[in-house]
Amino acid sequence: MTGGVPYPAAPVPPRPSKPFRWATGLRWAAALAATAVLIGLVVVVVRQAGQLDRLRGDVARAQRDAESVADGTDQRLDSLDGRLSSVEKQNEQAFDPQRVAAAVLPSVFQVIADDFTGSAFAVGKAGATGRTNVLTAFHVIEAVWSRNGRSVKLERDGKRYTAQITDVDQSQDIALLRVDTVFTGLPAAAEDPAPGENVLVVGTPLGLSQTVTTGVVSAVRERTDGPGSMIQFDAPVNPGNSGGPVVNTRREVVGIADAKARDAEGIGLAVPIQTACATFHVC
Repeated sequence: MTGGVPYPAAPVPPRPSKPFRWATGLRWAAALAATAVLIGLVVVVVRQAGQLDRLRGDVARAQRDAESVADGTDQRLDSLDGRLSSVEKQNEQAFDPQRVAAAVLPSVFQVIADDFTGSAFAVGKAGATGRTNVLTAFHVIEAVWSRNGRSVKLERDGKRYTAQITDVDQSQDIALLRVDTVFTGLPAAAEDPAPGENVLVVGTPLGLSQTVTTGVVSAVRERTDGPGSMIQFDAPVNPGNSGGPVVNTRREVVGIADAKARDAEGIGLAVPIQTACATFHVC
């Protein structure tokens, strides 16, 4: 200060104030909001993952339960099928002579060979030419064969048919005939019958056509008068039964009636059907 007059003080510039940074605040708010959203999403995902795990567990348990139920159902069905098969087998084994006879009789004939008569039956399927193969015992047609004849008569239901002798096996006592008419052939059993098995014999004993007798298989024995085996049964047979079918409960031919024991009862003999099948190739 000089001469009492003070110099004016130099002006002090005002200190600028810092403006509020709105952009920075907004960014922090957005970040916090995004973080909250992410946290929320994580929480939702975790919850959904848990729910999915529980759902998978429920599905797996349901599948296991379904499989268990299916296994139980299959077991019950298998058991039911087994019981049905057992019942069917029992029905097959149940002997109903009337039903068996009704199925067999239309295929059985009386053979007339000169002055000799016997029995015969259609076997297998009829050929394309409409011919039917017929089996009988050789000794039934032996008289015709021995004089070089080849024609015999078949009779059933009052009708006669001419049949030709096409092949024979004297050692096995079997003969093959062929008739130019279509008849239902009887099926052949695949194996010999077992002792005790029920059988039915159809034939024309003493000329009495369409005669049926029943019995059981007594044994299957080796022949004493030739090769092969013989089926022994106790169904009554008489002269005229020779060549007729011996049939099991399944309506299959097991043998060709051939003979009976002299001075004895209940001892009939039959040639196994498979012997004729193998010899003539007609089954």
